[in-house]
Parts: sequence; structure tokens; C-alpha cells
Amino acid sequence: MAGNYDGANIDVVSLKTGERKTVAQGGYSPHYLPTSTGTGHLIYLHQTTLFAVPFDAEHLAAGGVPAPILEDVSSTSTAGGDFAFAQNGAFVYFAGERAQGGWSISWLDRSGKTQPLQAPPGLYRTPRFSPDGKRLAFSQGDEIWVKDLDRDIPSRLSFLAPQNRWPVWTPDGKNIVFQSTNPAAPGMYWIRSDGSGEAQRLTEGKPIEYPISFSPDGKRLAFTQTGNAGGPAIFTAPIEGDAGHPKLGKADRFLGTPFAQVHPAFSPDGRWLAYASNESGIFEVYVRPFHGPGGVSQISAGGGGYPVWSRDGRELLFETLDQRVMAVSYTAKGDSFAAGKPRAWSEIRLLETGDTANYDLAPDGKRLAAIVADDAGSEKGPTHLAFLLNFFDELRRRATASK
Repeated sequence: MAGNYDGANIDVVSLKTGERKTVAQGGYSPHYLPTSTGTGHLIYLHQTTLFAVPFDAEHLAAGGVPAPILEDVSSTSTAGGDFAFAQNGAFVYFAGERAQGGWSISWLDRSGKTQPLQAPPGLYRTPRFSPDGKRLAFSQGDEIWVKDLDRDIPSRLSFLAPQNRWPVWTPDGKNIVFQSTNPAAPGMYWIRSDGSGEAQRLTEGKPIEYPISFSPDGKRLAFTQTGNAGGPAIFTAPIEGDAGHPKLGKADRFLGTPFAQVHPAFSPDGRWLAYASNESGIFEVYVRPFHGPGGVSQISAGGGGYPVWSRDGRELLFETLDQRVMAVSYTAKGDSFAAGKPRAWSEIRLLETGDTANYDLAPDGKRLAAIVADDAGSEKGPTHLAFLLNFFDELRRRATASK
């Protein structure tokens, strides 16, 4: 599961040749400590215990059996071990229970009231309502799940290793497209939302593509593609074939500018595309006509991303740099788009979950499915900071090379 790396391999990579070699197993957050002239130790975490093993930096090889050195060392799901060291042998770390990397998905209304939606703590990201509002798709750890909101039952949808994210509903609610980093066959996949049938691969995953939005008629998919000059770019591609054997047609780049563009979202009538771009120096939300005449409208001010349209065609939501949800009223007539002044949709701040969307607006426009910062109780950090002097001496004493 993403965020839990206790079973991971620790590899070393040659910067000259690109050769990769596994030097330890069953841990994460590795560091090399030069504990002696010409030699040193590899340290890493497993659960809340810091392990050390002698390491030959010249031959890139660990020697001996890893030895436990410290217990009760804190870590987080995003930043790894909460420790650091100095060349003179001093070592500092946060002591405390390891954050489990879990948070909840909540209902959030405009007044700031929250209610549990998906309460058990997990590594949730990209909640997405079905078109009828009766189901919620989201990624949890490495997989895509769909929750029946009437029955309050979530079901796992994807089974591709190792990581599957960014679920997007087709407008009829019958299918979901998602992105997978499956090493054997990465790319975007299409799967029935009821879980029947196998996931069907749409792209080869080179470069990496993140599906974001379908046009209202279901004929085009908008996605972000990495690996372009200037950064990520927005592409759209037609859906060809039939629902049983879908194919992605030739992709067209939405904007040919040197700036990064991400998070495309089709308007309810399909005539406009909202997106985020860094053309001003920071990411802001903009709206352009998808096809045809019309200019660009800047929606946010002071930073913004993850635009979401209300289904009634009256509001456009986005997230600020400090994780607040803002709303903008707008009018669109002909080739003219006029946006109002951004206002707070709610004063409640969302949780920063990395480069993934953490909210969606229900079809009735009254509530959000949101990952709220206050619901991330298990991510609260420890408060005890410990300093150890002569830590290198302790390593040499307790972690010795095999004979």
C-alpha cells in the first residue's frame, strides 16, 4: 500500500551507468553515514525501529546482519523518517508513535459542517462522484474503490500492481478511466464501474498520463501528460470503439505554450475548459473555450488549482494554495465568458495530499466530498525531539560487519 514501505527494497543506483542493486530489504528512508574513514553504515527504518548495517561505499555492498539501533522513531507517509545527522556524529530525531498515514473522506457543506462519508482512516485521494451522485470513486493506497452511498459499502475496483489513481467517471456512470503505474503495462485503463469484466488498457503510459475529465457527451477525454517541453501539458483524445472494446484516438494538445498546464475540466455544456497554468509564475485557474472563438479568463488570484464545475452551470470551484475551496459565479453567452469575484465556498481547509485532487462537488451542489485537514488525526506529528551525541560510536559498537 502506498505510504507503507516496511516491505520495500532499498536499492543503490550508479549515476554513471544507471545500474541498480538491492542492498537491503524490508525498510525505507535509507541514509548512508560515514562513520569511519573509507567505510560507513547504512541506516533505515522498519516500522518504528531504526536499523543499521555496515556498508562498503566503494563496492556498494552491505556486510553483516542489520541490527536494531533505536526504537520509537517517528516517520510520516510523505516525508519518511523524522531524523537527521551531522558529520561530527550528532543525531537528532523525533520520538513518538509513527504516523499511520491515514485520513478520512467527509461530507462538507458551505457552513463548514462535516459528516463522515468514508470514515475508516486510509490513504484516500481524488474522491469523485458518479454522475447521479449515488456512488463515490476514490483511490485508497494503491487501488481504486467505488462506494455505494445508499448502502454505505465500498468495493475494490482495480487489481493492478502497484499503484492505481485518478478515477474519472464516464458521463453515463457505467465506466471509469484511471491511471496505473503497473510496471508490465503502465498507462490509462478503462473498467466497468460495477466491477464486472477486466480493465482494458487505453495507452502505453509513455509518457505518463493522468485522466481528469470527460466531455459531457462522453466522446472526448481530457488528461494531463508529462514529459513535454515546459512541463506537463493538457491533451484531449476521442473515445473510439464501443463500451466493451474502447480505444483512445489520436490525442490533440489543447494549448501549444511553453508553460505547464494541468487539471483540465470540461464545463457542463462542453463549450469551455477550466485548467491550471503557471504562465504568471504560479499556478492559477483559467477558462478557455474548448473549440471556437473566445478569449481566456483568469479565475483565481494568488494561486489556484483543481477546478470543479457545478452541474447547474452557475459556479466554478477551485482550491487555493492554502487548501481552501473557493467559488466563482459566472455567466457564459455565445463566445463570452464572464467570471465574478472568488469567494470562500467554505472556511474549512482541506488536507494537502500531494499532487492529487482532494475534493469533489456533489451533483446537487450542496456538499463536497472532501479530505479535510481536521480529519487527519493520525497524521499529527510527535512533540518529543531527541538529540544523541557520538552516535557514530554507537553504530560501530552495535552494528559490526560479518566475519
